[in-house]
Amino acid sequence: MSEAPRAGPAQGAGVAAAPTEIRLHQKSRLMEIVFSDGRTFRLPYEFLRVYSPSAEVRGHGPGQEVLQVGKREVEIRSLEPVGSYAVQPAFSDSHATGIYSWDYLYHLGENQERMWAEYLERLEKAGASRDRHG
Repeated sequence: MSEAPRAGPAQGAGVAAAPTEIRLHQKSRLMEIVFSDGRTFRLPYEFLRVYSPSAEVRGHGPGQEVLQVGKREVEIRSLEPVGSYAVQPAFSDSHATGIYSWDYLYHLGENQERMWAEYLERLEKAGASRDRHG
């Protein structure tokens, strides 16, 4: 079986595992993903939103990332399959352009603690908040 094409180097490490189950837990705002290798990840909606693989968040090259603020209460309104390799969530803040490949979701799960700490550090340095203002 050949490996599916990846969407670029930032999409993960090229894992062969695919989800066997994806559940959205609306009250706790968590996406639970069970992969075929037995790993299970619980990814907060806010984490998924601030690390969206979209150009709107990532920019069009290194150093062009846009810090996402005020996303603590974001929800996933719908989750659509993209072929057999990804999902595309529609978030409650109208963001719906991120396509999350299986590799990228696995990468987020494996690196969640480090990536979340980095995000909180960037927010603090920017004097920004996870909460919406206004």
